[in-house]
Amino acid sequence: MFTFPLRHDDLLLGALDLYRDTAGPLTPESMSAAQTLADVAAAYLINARARSDLQDSSDQSREAAMHDGLTGLPNRTLLMQRLEHAFLRAQRSGKTIAVFFVDLDAFKAINDTYGHRVGDELLVAVGQRLAGVLRPGDTLARLAGDEFVVLCEDLDDPAQADAIAVRFDAALARPLALEDIELNIHGSIGIACNRCGDDEPEAVIHDADLAIYRTKRRHGSRRQVRSRRERNLTDHHAGLAAGLPGASGRGELHLSYQPIVDTATGRLTAVEALLRWTHPSRGPVSPKIFIPFAEQSGQIIEIGQWVLGRACRDRQHWQSQRADKIALSVNVSAHHFMSAGFVRSVVSILDATSTRPELLTLEVTETVFVRDRDRALIVLDQLKATGIKLALDDFGTGYSSLSYLHALPIDTIKIDQSFITNLDGTEADHTILIAIIQLAHGLGMTVVAEGVETSDQHKQLATLGSDSCQGFYFARPMPTAGIDSLIHVDNGSNLHLPLVKTAVGL
Repeated sequence: MFTFPLRHDDLLLGALDLYRDTAGPLTPESMSAAQTLADVAAAYLINARARSDLQDSSDQSREAAMHDGLTGLPNRTLLMQRLEHAFLRAQRSGKTIAVFFVDLDAFKAINDTYGHRVGDELLVAVGQRLAGVLRPGDTLARLAGDEFVVLCEDLDDPAQADAIAVRFDAALARPLALEDIELNIHGSIGIACNRCGDDEPEAVIHDADLAIYRTKRRHGSRRQVRSRRERNLTDHHAGLAAGLPGASGRGELHLSYQPIVDTATGRLTAVEALLRWTHPSRGPVSPKIFIPFAEQSGQIIEIGQWVLGRACRDRQHWQSQRADKIALSVNVSAHHFMSAGFVRSVVSILDATSTRPELLTLEVTETVFVRDRDRALIVLDQLKATGIKLALDDFGTGYSSLSYLHALPIDTIKIDQSFITNLDGTEADHTILIAIIQLAHGLGMTVVAEGVETSDQHKQLATLGSDSCQGFYFARPMPTAGIDSLIHVDNGSNLHLPLVKTAVGL
């Protein structure tokens, strides 16, 4: 037996053993040939090891690229691959696919309170908890932060998705014991389903993502499902949002006015300007739809300026008809109200239209105080110093706080329609309305009741002491010409309730 070393540079990899059936030394030629054979074998071993190491490295890289580094769960890349395969299978089987977005409530607060180490522990524990209630073949992925996504295939009916979500709820409801602390957490779930694979994977992910935002907006509900009808509605809204820029310049925006009357006499005392948009191809668009678009894009400042200018010019027109006592009320978005130079722009419009400040009431909601209370108080004081009247709109439906109400330079409280609608309801509703009116009067403020729709509501409000009323019982919003008709009845100075309802054929 002869042994030859397997060498690679200074490394000894092993040995090559050769055997022959007779004893005795090898010739120099055989020795050289055998060593060459050993060197070739060593080279093969080195190449094989390199290929194996490269494969291991590739596998590790692919694993890292497809999985979340903290929890070890599939990441978005792997999730989308599996979702695409699931769609192909659904096309053949006709089964339903469900995607669940799971988001932890108050995760940021946990991070801020206990630190990121506890936050990371929590994410790992949540991943394990959710994985424990998955069906065989389901995919649990972590996208980012506290966002987990579950892909479920082969559902016979979309209703099955809700039963699966119940299991997720139950899993998250149990306390999580971490290394140093036990936490009670809650999660919000957004669900999107696709039947028969007749949609795109990205669209279903997008729907589930939007569903969870709707879940968070609707407090008290842990799960929301987003349907294709809603997605089509979102696409419709996106088209409207794209058409909003420049609407005022194209003449698509206009104002309607709703009369505000003295509760006791029915006399017209003011009008509220209401913004309207008529899309050139889609017709009238509700302010509840397009105002959020304008606020998100920043166009609300330009639109708000247009509204105020247009309303003051209409007010100037009515003043020329000797209706100089009719006040004007204009809603102001919190975004516009808090913008730089707002007070200067309002004063400039008043000067340009010869509008007396005391005949303009700017209506704001309590959201201005949520954005920046100190800044809001400064702006209110500046407006008050010019002589402009201020009203707190939709009182009682937002972030009402009696602790700051007495400090606000508010002239009028507008009671939200929801309180008026319940006027015929329980004694408790009646008591709340009385309290609001007495509170306002005690603070030297006047009261306008919105949404008055019946004669009985009007009578009760008169008994309770509401100063003014506004609603369909008196008049619906009308164009400028409608207000002109009301003014011409009696020059706008002694216009009583029956005339408000009949002057424009209401």
